Amino acid sequence: MPKRSPNVLWFEDLSRGDVALVGGKNSSLGEMVRQLGRKGIKVPGGFATTADAYRAYLAANALPNRIAETIQRWQDHRITLHEAGSQIRAMILDGSWPQDIEADILLAYRELSRRAGTTDLPVAVRSSATAEDLPDASFAGQQETYLNVRGEKALLAACRRCYASLFTDRAITYRTLKGFEHAKVALSIGVQRMVRSDTGGAGVMFSIDTESGFDKVALITAAWGLGENVVQGAVNPDEYEVYKPFLTKKSLTPIVKKSLGAKEIKMVYAGAEGGMTKNVPTSRAERAAFVLSDAEILSLARMAVTIEQHYGLPMDMEWARDGDTGELFIVQARPETVQSRANTGLIRSYTVKKAGKPLIKGLSVGSAVATGKVSILESAKDIDQFIEGSILVTSTTDPDWVPIMKRASAIVTDHGGRTSHAAIVSRELGLPAIVGTGHATHVLHDEQEVTVNCSGGDEGVIHEGLADFTTEDLRLDDLPKTKTKVMLNMANPSAAFRWWRLPSDGVGLARMEFVINNALKVHPMALVHFDTLKDQAAKAKIAELTKAFPDKTEYFIDGLARGLSQIAAVAYPHPVIVRMSDFKTNEYADLLGGREFEPHEENPMIGFRGASRYYSPRYEAGFALECRAIQRLRRDMGFDNVVVMIPFCRSPAEADRVLATMAKHGLKRGKDGLQVYVMGEIPANVILAKDFATRFDGFSIGSNDLTQLTLGVDRDAEDLAALFDESDPAVLWMIETLIARAHQARAKVGLCGQAPSNDPAFARLLVKAGIDSISVTPDSFIAVKHNIAAAESPGRTAKPRKRS
Repeated sequence: MPKRSPNVLWFEDLSRGDVALVGGKNSSLGEMVRQLGRKGIKVPGGFATTADAYRAYLAANALPNRIAETIQRWQDHRITLHEAGSQIRAMILDGSWPQDIEADILLAYRELSRRAGTTDLPVAVRSSATAEDLPDASFAGQQETYLNVRGEKALLAACRRCYASLFTDRAITYRTLKGFEHAKVALSIGVQRMVRSDTGGAGVMFSIDTESGFDKVALITAAWGLGENVVQGAVNPDEYEVYKPFLTKKSLTPIVKKSLGAKEIKMVYAGAEGGMTKNVPTSRAERAAFVLSDAEILSLARMAVTIEQHYGLPMDMEWARDGDTGELFIVQARPETVQSRANTGLIRSYTVKKAGKPLIKGLSVGSAVATGKVSILESAKDIDQFIEGSILVTSTTDPDWVPIMKRASAIVTDHGGRTSHAAIVSRELGLPAIVGTGHATHVLHDEQEVTVNCSGGDEGVIHEGLADFTTEDLRLDDLPKTKTKVMLNMANPSAAFRWWRLPSDGVGLARMEFVINNALKVHPMALVHFDTLKDQAAKAKIAELTKAFPDKTEYFIDGLARGLSQIAAVAYPHPVIVRMSDFKTNEYADLLGGREFEPHEENPMIGFRGASRYYSPRYEAGFALECRAIQRLRRDMGFDNVVVMIPFCRSPAEADRVLATMAKHGLKRGKDGLQVYVMGEIPANVILAKDFATRFDGFSIGSNDLTQLTLGVDRDAEDLAALFDESDPAVLWMIETLIARAHQARAKVGLCGQAPSNDPAFARLLVKAGIDSISVTPDSFIAVKHNIAAAESPGRTAKPRKRS
């Protein structure tokens, strides 16, 4: 092994304390090689040039004063940023290598090639600045990386270009923005053995959820080929999320999200065609397949946990899979710089009240809403055409776009995922963004007024016109403690992580039908009887949605289990009460393929719904899929905090039939701790509460249906709206009676509805009646918590809500 040099150091001789010597990127690689290899973290071998070598290169070519003078001319507005950057880069590229530095780089390269058993080893040449990967400044993509560099001459040329990249326009701008003195930032070069991910795959991984900061999941993005396309946002990658606390249990598969990306292109070695890499189209098979297997997803997530635990903070990592050996490598790791610094005592909630028609959708970054005029740019060179405060719409972004992005109110891109450059910088700037729209640059036009809406979860929507929206700051630092449990109503899995900081007692109502309607879109019976479907148009749409699933029913089971798992993950280990499907027949009919399986009813509200469907030959096969999804959620994924709830159960006899049907399809009450609740929404549930309590573990009062059926008022009838009153004495008698009778039978009782947040008097009545829990929408949680505290402690004043 070559002797230790002041110019070149091997990764195994470095640690994370060497940032001043070799920059953030290379010091982190050294730390992982030295400390984490024995814990299963594979890092491709390599070496780093030192910051001293960079300074020596500049000194040998008499550059420090010339660079300082050029920067000063730019700061004095005598030349433009572009001119300053071009002049400095040209100076560096025209420089000559000091003999000792060149010799040390080539000696180390030969040794690295020898270790790999070859000559002219393909390497990645990465820039690593002494001011990067800091807790408050990521410097994401500011300097250059060169892949598949072969041979000594090419290596020296790539190293010189890395030095020059310290003075790209974007790097100069970023350092100025962050307050770093240009002369005090030096550059180290990492030379690392290439992983053959050109024939495998690569991507980015975070040890937390990038949008919400939820710290119990790892986010992984993946695309075919080299990883630069994922980092740059040139492709829409696959996306996976894994629940970290269950990774120690090898029998579980806690992958709570799997989203198939388009992956239109892949970056591969250029071969004999010149250049180092090139982009080529992916095959149909590659676009239709996930890059990673479940085993590989879990393996990467375990690596994320190991790295996070070692560094003691959330991490942003790049990974690569060797297509020849199948090995998974970590090629970079740095601190996450946005969510880890978020204000944990405050949640800002956005609510869109009225919006124009949806124009286009994509992946949302953040949870904010912005309105304004569109400004479409094809190149960062068109910065002069950008209007301050408008919404930037472009195909994709790289670090050259940062000066424009800083002036935008929101960002929209055609390509990219949640770990792309556009997404990372948008988070750092605090801007809402929608990435991976596919064709926003074709659908939208300059000066068009639109709303960028990221308030609905993972899916962001661009609406026509300027929407009416409100914001509300929810403070978590002065919440009272209450004896009555306050739980959450949740329907949209993609928005669930947003509320993880709320100190709730669980989820009192998770609506299964939201997942079915919004994510799956297909009637379960249409999947069971796919081959005999008569509606050919619906059949074609279903075939497209389920193309990755040879067994069409698996599409439903897998999608439903994963959707509900995101809600279960937020609350774990607190209970999550999942209501089995409660569509009405007209709503079921609107699902793809549904009209062949649903009868026409004059009054679906009190028709073939809830419990009556589950044992009926007309729907039992569909209910079986629901049961299998819950079984997978609890047994295979590990979310045994899930409680099942049966809606609209009309009689104890019907309860017996439903419980028997559930047991037949793998969900037996009491087995593996499974609890089963029933909705208290029919007067019969109150009148026969003791009988229902012998069959179920608890009740959840559905105040809307209970009011409707007690007063005989159709809750959807506009002409009768004034008669629909949840605080009517008859309804209150029903609620109080159900609580009393359930408690006599040792069954729990909760209520899910908005009345306790809108009416403090209603909250007081529930508390006085002894209700065990109240479940409300997340944005009402704080108000209800204060209302209940006031009810439990007379004299305490509930705090008013503040909106803007």
